[in-house]
Amino acid sequence: MLLFLVLRTLLNSHTSIIAIMVLTYLHTNWVEIVGVILSLIYLYLSIKQKASLWIYGFLSSAMYVVVFFQTKFYADMSLQFYYLVISVYGWLNWKMGKPESGEELPVAKTSKRLIYHLIIASIVIYVIYYLVLAKFTDSTIPKADSLVGMLSVIGTWMLARKYIENWLVWIVADGIATSLFFYKGLYPTAVLFIIYTVMAVVGYQQWKKSIS
Repeated sequence: MLLFLVLRTLLNSHTSIIAIMVLTYLHTNWVEIVGVILSLIYLYLSIKQKASLWIYGFLSSAMYVVVFFQTKFYADMSLQFYYLVISVYGWLNWKMGKPESGEELPVAKTSKRLIYHLIIASIVIYVIYYLVLAKFTDSTIPKADSLVGMLSVIGTWMLARKYIENWLVWIVADGIATSLFFYKGLYPTAVLFIIYTVMAVVGYQQWKKSIS
């Protein structure tokens, strides 16, 4: 009986400690957690080709401005401002894709000519990102941060234009970003980006059906 009481006391004490740790983590990281939830909704709606995805994208970006500033992911923080703007552009572009027929913007393939232009744009964006991060910030990983930033800029623009290859860009960007977030200790965001990477594959397959 005494042993049972001791074990119950230890168990209750252990449970209380875990509960306190969980509540403390939620209190400290609530902005990131809300951002993760909004981002998952955004991803789901992206795959389903729902224009309302841009609303959730806008809200999650606002959350991540704070998260990335606190963790010194300056390239990713600047991306959030870009996302805020392009969320408005994307919503308008998807809703008004075919004003003459009233239909939303259809999924399309990226032309070879546009791919060449995007490659040039990617190089320029990467160089700008790297120079700014390396010279004017205390970023600890300017090269990797710049690479993710560049891919994200290109991928989001392609998503706003509804080019199916945006998912291929996101597979690479999200895969790299996952390792960076684990490195920085942003575990909820790292898990989110693992899901992003997997769902980018799903998104590509789903969009492919609409143009096959």
